[in-house]
Amino acid sequence: MRILLVEDNIALADGLSAILRGTGHAVDVVHDGASANAVTAAENFDLVVLDLNLPEMDGLDVLRAMRARQNKSAVLILTARGAPEERVKGLDLGADDYLIKPFDVSEFEARVRVLLRRQAGLHSATVSFGGVSLDLNSRAFSAGSTPLDIPARELGLLEILFMRAGKVVAKEAIIQSLTAFDDDISANAIEQYVSRLRKRLSPYGLTVKTARGIGYYLDKLPEAS
Repeated sequence: MRILLVEDNIALADGLSAILRGTGHAVDVVHDGASANAVTAAENFDLVVLDLNLPEMDGLDVLRAMRARQNKSAVLILTARGAPEERVKGLDLGADDYLIKPFDVSEFEARVRVLLRRQAGLHSATVSFGGVSLDLNSRAFSAGSTPLDIPARELGLLEILFMRAGKVVAKEAIIQSLTAFDDDISANAIEQYVSRLRKRLSPYGLTVKTARGIGYYLDKLPEAS
């Protein structure tokens, strides 16, 4: 999943981005409100983690501009401004959650997980398709009691397809979800990941099918007669 972190405290931004990348997310970081406004107008994110006390443009103004553009990214406000009227204003402007600094890292991670699940339209921490399950908290796949060992890039791709099982996901959407600004991944690389996933999933009755000219979708293999 792709996350934008908007935080002017460089040390905090570095720490949070490392945590988010460590759980397999593509993370972009900007340090001022004007950059956040420009980036959210040009790029798609599953989640925006938004400070309020930002140089150049206040975080609430960034949020207001996002929602005025019908930007539907989930927004977690992360700020030292904890007065009740500030929280109410942020939520009324369209924030999905509000976390006050200082905060516990484990709580931050839990709130991120909940928002990403909600953004994907999921209501449970476990998703199953065919004989394979995905634990959204640990981002671990398993077949029954057997854990599936999947390399990071392929795991990210499978997670995207799994949470939209049976629905076509465009190549461009996959590339955006898997990469941050400083990453480089091609359509050819996606095809290689798909080919490897087909081999990994085949023993468990699943495959990745191609919607020619559009993208890919997860499907069940026909049962042997």
